[in-house]
Amino acid sequence: MTETRQHSVKTLLRYQIFAQEYVIDLNATRSAIAAGYCENTATVKGSQLLTKVKVQRLISELQTQRASKLELKAEQVVEELRRLAFSNMSDYMGVDSDGKPKGIDFSNLTRDQAAAIQEIREDTTGGSGDGERRLILRTTLRLTDKGRALELLGRHLGMFQDNLKVTGLEGLAERINQARAKKHGVSGLA
Repeated sequence: MTETRQHSVKTLLRYQIFAQEYVIDLNATRSAIAAGYCENTATVKGSQLLTKVKVQRLISELQTQRASKLELKAEQVVEELRRLAFSNMSDYMGVDSDGKPKGIDFSNLTRDQAAAIQEIREDTTGGSGDGERRLILRTTLRLTDKGRALELLGRHLGMFQDNLKVTGLEGLAERINQARAKKHGVSGLA
């Protein structure tokens, strides 16, 4: 095998290892190290590898295989984001006639509502038993981050665009022409 061919096979093998490692945790630096690149340059090399078409194709294939194994479809992810984004505290508790919140009620909790719960905690305070202090049970319910779920849904729908406004280019063409003229010893280009 020629030296060039050996180099090509070695490079392709490194690409494959990098891609396999990258789909685990999306950490390009760690993946570059795992593929045999120097730790000192792994961050830069990882970024460079992510721009290579062959590497992108390998990563895409591996992600597709993983999704297929998990029987995971994009629609399922979007549906779960929808559950989180549109969760509402009023689904879990009522309001009395004075407008004050009543206790949390899970008796009719649906699967969709349960998906949005991030934490339930109960604490008790007071109640020394001497009749002067009342035992208080406090329940804390925390839902998932609606803002983040809404942002991800909005991005999926193309609602948000990251726009970069470039300024300071006014008269750029004229300045380039003047620089070219100066370089070539011409007093002015029209």
